[in-house]
Amino acid sequence: METRTYHRRKMLIVLLMMILLLMILLVRMWYIMISRSQHYKERADDLHERERVIKAERGIIYDRNGVELATNKSVCTISVIHNQITDPERVIQVLSETLELDEETVRKRVEKVSSIERIRSNVPKETGDLIRGYKLDGVMVDEDYARYYPYDDLAAKILGFTGGDNQGIIGLEVFYDNYLQGEEGKILTVTDVRGIEVENSAETRVDPVMGESLYLSLDYNIQSYAAQIAEKILKQKQAKSVSIILMNPQNGELYAMVNVPEFNLNEPFTLNTEDDTGVSTQDLLNQMWRNGCINDTYEPGSTFKIVTATAALEKKVVSLSDTFSCPGFRIVADRKIRCHKTGGHGTETFTQGFMNSCNPVFMDVGARVGIDGLYEYFEKLGLFEKTGVDLPGEASSIMHKAENVGAVELATISFGQSFQITPLQLLRAVSAVINGGNLVTPHLGLYTTDGEGNKKTVFDYPVESGVISEETSEMMKELLGLVVSEGTGKNGQVEGYSVGGKTATSQKLPRGSGKYIASFIVFSPVEDPQIIGILLIDEPVGTYYGGTIAAPAMAEIYEMVLPYLFPEEREESLEETE
Repeated sequence: METRTYHRRKMLIVLLMMILLLMILLVRMWYIMISRSQHYKERADDLHERERVIKAERGIIYDRNGVELATNKSVCTISVIHNQITDPERVIQVLSETLELDEETVRKRVEKVSSIERIRSNVPKETGDLIRGYKLDGVMVDEDYARYYPYDDLAAKILGFTGGDNQGIIGLEVFYDNYLQGEEGKILTVTDVRGIEVENSAETRVDPVMGESLYLSLDYNIQSYAAQIAEKILKQKQAKSVSIILMNPQNGELYAMVNVPEFNLNEPFTLNTEDDTGVSTQDLLNQMWRNGCINDTYEPGSTFKIVTATAALEKKVVSLSDTFSCPGFRIVADRKIRCHKTGGHGTETFTQGFMNSCNPVFMDVGARVGIDGLYEYFEKLGLFEKTGVDLPGEASSIMHKAENVGAVELATISFGQSFQITPLQLLRAVSAVINGGNLVTPHLGLYTTDGEGNKKTVFDYPVESGVISEETSEMMKELLGLVVSEGTGKNGQVEGYSVGGKTATSQKLPRGSGKYIASFIVFSPVEDPQIIGILLIDEPVGTYYGGTIAAPAMAEIYEMVLPYLFPEEREESLEETE
């Protein structure tokens, strides 16, 4: 009896264990088949589907009138799928010969056991079609896009370029990369356990989405003409570089930004100069790509007298009729600081001193304003901050701390020495002086559009109003008009248009090196400025005065630009002359 009971108990335990095991198996099956079904489906798909990326077309960059400055061209990406190759030697031969690649390099990639191996990207479409025509098993020829710049070196340091992955590297291409980049597409194909595509199976295709196109304030015609003049000056004066910026002072829209020598955007890694100094190729490339208008600082020299005069008039420490004496120098502390006219200007009013670009007058005016007063207006005119331009790598100004400025530093700061700013910072500050006191943000980007031309994003830029009074602005426009009509800027006159401006001849550091930057800042019309520009010639050979070489060059640019932008004003002016 006990034996039977024991066996029954044993059978019951076994039965319970079997039931428990069955329940565990059922729970596990439910977990795998129901709860984790999506996960295992994706893993199975990964094993049997091969994904090939289709690059998205990058958004086009247009000038303000719809001229294409950066676009795309059709290219191909050549890849191999190891498991599908039936004649590896033939594949190696064709690809190495057609793509002009080293045979050993191609062999390593063809024989590498991987799901897909890229041989070369950015292959011309004609070459891709030729390879496709060989019908080689395991060789994939996929459509792709590469960036193309129709005008080669036009605005190269502004537009920038892209890398092999079609991502921006410098300039607008990198600043607006998130807008210009599209969404990649893909092709999904079904494969068997060996990784070979299953015949007659349907491909799943997800089409790429083109990036947004970018419209700029830049004007192709103005940029082209300014670049031609810059190239001419570069050769004539055997200069190190020539930079030009043209902008609307009322809203900060940039019409042109030139930095010569430029480089070919379609061959951005080819140096544009020969160099035997032993500098590394990468350093030379970085230097070639630099945008001197925003990346480099300099001592502005006499063009900065515009800011000193503005601060003095705002502080009411000088009037236009105040008289000064210029013997050709001024003794400040233990230093003898000379005027550019060694014999002196004699007795002159503040207006005459401004027209003559007299250093002693501005040393006296600077002393009246004081460093705190000057720095107050430096700050108001944006000289202690970056301009906010929509380009990468903008440099900041280099200034003395106010407590470290002595009498000599104050004197030299007053006429544009002992500190450094970028050309664009100066252009922005002077724009605020002549536009009634509004500190604008220089910019290039206007808006983006989608593939159908619909506006997507309209860019907005801050403007700080009332940084100086309208009264001071009117006086400064009058003074700057006199500089061009009767003063040191006479060579900057443009027939039929009222023009105001200021010349400068800046001595580069170290002093006594014999190296200069000649420059001219100019705007028009004087009564209601609609365009302002600055031209800088770095290290010209021979004559180096701003009024002699920079002013006539800028006048030549304005002789084309002003009738182009404001044809009606010239007609009115000619009618008045008749």
